[in-house]
Amino acid sequence: MNTPEVIANPNRRQVLCGLVAALVAGGAVTTACSSAATSTGSGTNTGSQPQAAAGTEVAKLAQVPVGGGLLVDAPGGSGSKLLLVQPAAGEVKAFSATCPHQGVTVGVPQGGTITCPGHGSQFDAATGSLKKGPATTGLTTVNVKVNGAAVVLA
Repeated sequence: MNTPEVIANPNRRQVLCGLVAALVAGGAVTTACSSAATSTGSGTNTGSQPQAAAGTEVAKLAQVPVGGGLLVDAPGGSGSKLLLVQPAAGEVKAFSATCPHQGVTVGVPQGGTITCPGHGSQFDAATGSLKKGPATTGLTTVNVKVNGAAVVLA
C-alpha cells in the first residue's frame, strides 16, 4: 500500500493545485446535491419519471394483485423499477421503486405499507406518502392509467 507523501513546506504551485482540486471536488458534490428531486413528503415527488411515451404499456392489469403490488422495469431503458399498486379493483397507481433515502429498491406492499429493506422507511401503499423514516420524502409518483386489460403510462 502506498503512503501519501506529506510535504512539510509546499511551494506555491502545490498549494494552488490542492485548492483547485478541492474546488473541483466541491463543485461536483454541489452539482449532484442541487439536482436531487424535491418533495413535500406527500408522495408526489416530481423526480425523474420514466422517459417513455404516454400509452406505453408497463404491465397487464391482471398481474397487479388487488391490495398488493408488482415491481416492473421502468420503460425507456433507465434500468430503474416502478412499483405498481392496486388499492382497489381497477384502480392502479405507480411509484418509483427507488427509496428517496438511499436509493434502495422498495418492496411490494404488505398490509397497506411499502417498506424499504435498506433502513426500514415506510410509505403508504395507496398514496406513496411517507409514514416512517429515515426517508424524509414520499415516493415519486408516476402517472399511469388502466387501458382495457393493460396498465399504461398516462
